[in-house]
Amino acid sequence: MEHLLAALRAVAEPTRLRLVVLCARGELTVSELTQILGQSQPRVSRHLKLLCEAGLLDRFREGSWVFYRLSQAGPASALARQLVAACDDADPTIALDLQRLDAIKRQRADLASAYFRENADQWHRIRSLYIDEREVEAALVEVIAAADPRDLLDIGTGTGRMLEILAPRVEHALGIDQSREMLSIARVNLARAGLENGSVRLGDMYQLAVPDASFDAVVIHQVLHYADRPAAAIAEAARVLRPNGVLVVVDFAPHALEFLRDEHAHRRLGFSDAEVAEWCRAAGLDPASPRHLAGDPLTVVIWTAHRHAPTHPRFAQALQPGAPALVEGELH
Repeated sequence: MEHLLAALRAVAEPTRLRLVVLCARGELTVSELTQILGQSQPRVSRHLKLLCEAGLLDRFREGSWVFYRLSQAGPASALARQLVAACDDADPTIALDLQRLDAIKRQRADLASAYFRENADQWHRIRSLYIDEREVEAALVEVIAAADPRDLLDIGTGTGRMLEILAPRVEHALGIDQSREMLSIARVNLARAGLENGSVRLGDMYQLAVPDASFDAVVIHQVLHYADRPAAAIAEAARVLRPNGVLVVVDFAPHALEFLRDEHAHRRLGFSDAEVAEWCRAAGLDPASPRHLAGDPLTVVIWTAHRHAPTHPRFAQALQPGAPALVEGELH
């Protein structure tokens, strides 16, 4: 009870409640929060310190950046979510905060899009600066071959390289990306490779325009480090997985190469195994042991997670493509 009382005391101040609401929308830095609230950085930092001490927010450092997000675990995490749900987005103060947050997110997206436009034609060369992709691709092929999927989704497909190497192993492969320039190159690459079962589509990884349980395998290759809400991207990928489907996430282990932020628009400097496993479990997936591919200086990690089939046989049957929807009450 003392933990909850301490959390309630910490959040019982207008600015601190606004900070909790904002941090529920994604991982934010002190400078971003200062810009949204229009307050001094020392003042905002003091408020954040109190909220972290009360267990309402999580704080983590990556190189020279410090991120804040809504608490993921602990006695106060459930309270934090309840407080956010109780706040009305139509409240004038909260509405203005969220409007400013949207502006910051648009700035991030514009910077990333500009980077992709400038580098679309040399994307493979940029990747080669980090790690030899041949080893990563061979490991990915092993994972997909073991899963034996029929339908595969590649989120953030870029130039379509993952489709090139994985489409021959499935009946249908779809790549989604938010960059029209990248998709133009991907279409050329797929046509050159003669992959008629592969296609690409413009889309948002946070709101995939595909039905629930529509793919047997989902790949997120070197995309999460650009995301401001990586957990939400994983949750959306999990939504479209069928029972017994596999999610494959490929990205960097934690590192300290700040120039990747400044020169290559990276939002995150890698991810820990525990962090990715936590996001997968929260999305209803069962994470497997990750595979580390050491490089110099970066290490690539392949994380896999599975969606197990429901125990109720009729529910499992209903999730298969083309099956009729269950009528309310049928599972009782």
